[in-house]
Amino acid sequence: MIIDFHTHSFPEELAERAVSKLAQSARAKNYLNGTLGALRNSMKEAGVDYSVLLPVVTKPTQQHEINRLALEINSHTKETGLISFGGIHPDNEDYRQIIRHCAGNGIKGIKLHPIFQQTYLDDIRYLRIIECACENDLVILVHAGYDISYPVRAYASASHIASVLDRIKPKKFVLAHMGGWLCWEETEQYIIGRDVWLDTSFSLLPIAPAPGTHRNPKENPPLSANRFLRMVRRHGANRILFGTDSPWSAQGDYIHTLQNSGLTAEELSAILGDNGAALLHLPQKKPSKA
Repeated sequence: MIIDFHTHSFPEELAERAVSKLAQSARAKNYLNGTLGALRNSMKEAGVDYSVLLPVVTKPTQQHEINRLALEINSHTKETGLISFGGIHPDNEDYRQIIRHCAGNGIKGIKLHPIFQQTYLDDIRYLRIIECACENDLVILVHAGYDISYPVRAYASASHIASVLDRIKPKKFVLAHMGGWLCWEETEQYIIGRDVWLDTSFSLLPIAPAPGTHRNPKENPPLSANRFLRMVRRHGANRILFGTDSPWSAQGDYIHTLQNSGLTAEELSAILGDNGAALLHLPQKKPSKA
């Protein structure tokens, strides 16, 4: 089984404009157009059984529609293999009701993005949300490290992450981008070995430039193969989740990279799907897709 634990999509009518805008601001190529249909085609071609969608609430008023769409997507998981997490903003004062609504309706987790939400991860507003999500047995997936579109914003640095782990000790806490995009030295120092999951998204492949933009090949280099293997083995392959950040990476390319990274067959199986299936309580068999 293969589970891509970190993907994104947009409503059909917004996808082209949203993806184009993000690609230009990041100067990073998108491999899909951001629609659910494109993601499903990619999954079929790459042999991915499930993809976890991670919506980001950038304004408090967006959470209702985002979570409504998540519930709609999840009602078809058996046919599509798509699983959507819910969204919440640190300024949602009714965060308890939102989290309980998500959990009570079968949503398996929430996505937090400190940079897009302009809030430090150890801010009391996030701490309350994380604590409540833990009480409701939800997975909490957090953008960790810098963001390619906002390279100077350190809202989710290793020190902020460590502060959360010290104060709350969440049990289903997933750090995107191998614990912190472009912060891997600090991740090794402060995060590796702690009680968290790391996903591989947007970390292992070079970033191709978006059309009409230029990117120095040495700019924002990916995680080296040696450091990746060291991090996996120090942290434990049982706490690493396959993720691509699709549409910003190609699912097939990412799988190929992991298959040729030096991981053992047991480590590869754990990372590509076994760990994700256990965390999401999924049956150990492929979904029947329409």
